[in-house]
Amino acid sequence: KYFPRALPWLTRYLNAASNYSKISTTAIALRSLLAGAPDLHQEMAEQAGVGHLIVRTGLLHAYLSKDHFTQDAKAWDIRRKEGIQWQELDAQALAELEPDLDRRYTFGVLVPETGSCRNPGAYTAALIAHAQTRGAQLIRARATGFRIEQGTLKSVITDAGEVSCNKAVIAIGARSKALARMAGDQVSLESERGYHAVVSTPEAGPRIPTMFADRKVIVTSMEHGLRVAGQVEIAQTDDTPDWRRAEILRQHLVALYPKLPTDLPIDRISIWMGRRPSTPDGLPCIGLASGCRDIIHAYGHGHVGLVGSARTGRLVAQLATGVAPEIPLKPFSPQRFKSIY
Repeated sequence: KYFPRALPWLTRYLNAASNYSKISTTAIALRSLLAGAPDLHQEMAEQAGVGHLIVRTGLLHAYLSKDHFTQDAKAWDIRRKEGIQWQELDAQALAELEPDLDRRYTFGVLVPETGSCRNPGAYTAALIAHAQTRGAQLIRARATGFRIEQGTLKSVITDAGEVSCNKAVIAIGARSKALARMAGDQVSLESERGYHAVVSTPEAGPRIPTMFADRKVIVTSMEHGLRVAGQVEIAQTDDTPDWRRAEILRQHLVALYPKLPTDLPIDRISIWMGRRPSTPDGLPCIGLASGCRDIIHAYGHGHVGLVGSARTGRLVAQLATGVAPEIPLKPFSPQRFKSIY
């Protein structure tokens, strides 16, 4: 039922990936934003007292065979050109690295430079608490607009009253579109909803976070259990979740790790749906607003929100204080959609 409204975004989405030249352009820009992310997150986590939540085990891509890996050759070639290194694993090496993995997977690619977070919720809470010790004030309210006078920001309007300020950052994920419009910019943004299923006290699972190309899911051992995440659902932000998608993820999980019981008790499984803020070209919006240079855009990271958040925060701080951004921001311009509106 949402298809007619999503059709313009979907058309742009298809066009942005219509050839490898366009994909490579996106990859180059994303690499500038994501390179060194584990180091940046480690530094922030340690400052917030939760350094143990960032782990540096790398990421494993599991393939059914080397032929399946070869079919992805162009994508890996783009990674190689951007300086990403990896180790290729045959069936024996893969089995030794991941003994619980279904033996149908006979080829693996280990990317050592990547990291992961064992508890994103706890990490975020620790960062908020750390900011408060540095003088930040946490106000729980719904932002509904801005008060701008003669091009200067005076306050953020909320359902709990106005918050006086001289700078503001729009960073509310899939809900950013309305505030972006109030700041003078029309952006192409959709809610690309994804589902998670977490199994507590799992009997099996990966030692290293593992991406499965054939199933389009990733499995990670977290502080609170074994998480499988994936699915793409283009839907209205606040539409009712389709929990059948979470059940599909659970089915994937028990197929990937045969030592898990197929009849997992319901009280050992928790499910969740999140809203990825996604642009059609796969690049976030980071930059100053057209309607007021005191407002900064910082959203639209799609599938790389957590990993990209550390450098995005640095870029926002640089924009807010008049410091030259540490990477070129033209690919992430919020104004790049102007021609389609």
